Amino acid sequence: MFDWLVIGAGFAGSVLAERLARVRNERVLVVDRRNHVGGAAHDHYDEAGLLVHRYGPHVFHTDDRSIVDYLSQFTEWRPYEHRVLAQVDDRLVPFPINRTTINALYGLSLDDDEAVETFFRARAEPRAEIRTFEDLIVARVGRELYETFFRDQARKEWGLDPSALDPSVVARLPVRTNEDDRYFEDAFQCMPKHGYTRMFERMLDHPNIKIMLQTDYADVRRGISFKRMIFTGSIDEFFDRRFGRLPYRSLRFEHRTIDAPRFQPAAVIEHPQTEAHTRVIEYKHLTGQEHPKTTIAYEYPSAEGEPCRPIPTPENAALFKRYEQLARATPNVWFVGRLADYRSYEMDQVVARALAAFEKIDAALGTGPKRARAIMQAS
Repeated sequence: MFDWLVIGAGFAGSVLAERLARVRNERVLVVDRRNHVGGAAHDHYDEAGLLVHRYGPHVFHTDDRSIVDYLSQFTEWRPYEHRVLAQVDDRLVPFPINRTTINALYGLSLDDDEAVETFFRARAEPRAEIRTFEDLIVARVGRELYETFFRDQARKEWGLDPSALDPSVVARLPVRTNEDDRYFEDAFQCMPKHGYTRMFERMLDHPNIKIMLQTDYADVRRGISFKRMIFTGSIDEFFDRRFGRLPYRSLRFEHRTIDAPRFQPAAVIEHPQTEAHTRVIEYKHLTGQEHPKTTIAYEYPSAEGEPCRPIPTPENAALFKRYEQLARATPNVWFVGRLADYRSYEMDQVVARALAAFEKIDAALGTGPKRARAIMQAS
């Protein structure tokens, strides 16, 4: 008999498993259909001995010190500020768009924020209401920059025209008037010193936690005794897609090892003008690894494969709400994480959601005998 069955060994499932095991002193079984822990943040050493992110680049950043303090129990950190370039015609320019980007593309020498803001205002197409991805960008920087950087890239990424996508897709991607070329502006920007997988392994290393990999939850939920469940998978899958399938975009990565110490000047180069791949990733920028070779990855969005990004349209949001109502009426099951919430989250947001869910669970269940013993042992 387990106290908890946790479906998914990514951030949401691992954080909750760790808290339930350590703080409440309860027995937890973690099940994941993949052959590794860490979910989409999993990293591993390839055949050349290079540390790579199997599911694309994961860069940790947050303004929440409590999240850093929590994760620091399981990892040391390597300082890293993420920078991205975009290939536009025959040149590489900073992305998100900033003052350097504008000066390089238009042969200008704008030297302050106001000059760049004036440039944007002269090209912007005002919208009475921001309803779509296209509205948001065109109203901010105009149609030319929208078509150069966003339109075709979004079509590749989402399989839809930007005029059909919710503006939340790019709401967190700023357009800057200064020369800050960092992709993120958070106070804390670091990478786990020994990789994400090592961090997850330490998080789940507790005598109250048992892990079953390459196991589908449907195969164990009726064959294993447990009291309560944490579900971090696709919410429609839990309910056997009763109202239909929630659509996701997936990603496919083509990895190549290059016989050279460096391939490109940044970890990620966006390719908004190509017909297939969206970006090229070089992992050594992220990891800081010293190695005579380097491994890169071409990223290809796809409608098939592991669910990755919920597709934000009004129709999909309405369908999710129907599943959410079922979830709220399901006793002894907590739905947590990006697939369960049908939302795109940053990693720190998932950790915050998981910690908040644990606090609610802990408050609801109270101080049982196992929790009391854990408190006595800690003191």
